[in-house]
Parts: sequence; structure tokens; C-alpha cells
Amino acid sequence: MVYFRPGDAGKPQEWAMIELQGTLETRHPVPFSGRFIGDLHFTHKDVPVLIIGHHILYGKLVSLEKPYGILVKDRQADTAHASYTITAIIRKKLLFKNRPKPIIANVPKKL
Repeated sequence: MVYFRPGDAGKPQEWAMIELQGTLETRHPVPFSGRFIGDLHFTHKDVPVLIIGHHILYGKLVSLEKPYGILVKDRQADTAHASYTITAIIRKKLLFKNRPKPIIANVPKKL
């Protein structure tokens, strides 16, 4: 059984997902779960900008062909009659497919 949990205005919450081309690597192998990855900003023309460490990525907002539903399994449900609640719907994604550009500080020519 699937239930629907409406948001503030009676509609489901709208989420977006982020798609990166490639892999994220760190100096020390640590899991990314629950960790700060970077800053997400939008320009005045609604272009998404992702800053990760000393790199900047420019992306675009893309509508998905088919939306995704975010389901949460209810804890009280037994395994034979599991029930789920729809908490949000994803209709758009932020696509970052270009190589990251390094952020270079203004360095004087003479030291």
C-alpha cells in the first residue's frame, strides 16, 4: 500500500537531483555519507554553479522524462503487508557534465 504525504500547500515536496559525470576523489578515502561536499549556487540567469574544493563546475537544469517518487517504508508495517509513504517527487535534475575548472586566486607576478 502506498500513501501520499502532502507538503505545505497540499502538493508533494519538489526535490531535484544532482548528476555528476565522473567520480569524486579525496586525499583520504572517507565515505561521503553525511559529509559536506561543496556549495551550490545559481547565477542571475538560473545557471547552477557547484564549487567543490578549489574547482568550479557549471551545469544546467534539465527536466526528467519520467519523475521519480521518494518513498519511505513505514516502520510499523510487517514484511507481508509493507506500506510506503510518498514524501517527495523529483521532476528536475542539475546536470554537471563538463570538466571542473580550477579556481585560481589573484597571484602577483613578482614575488
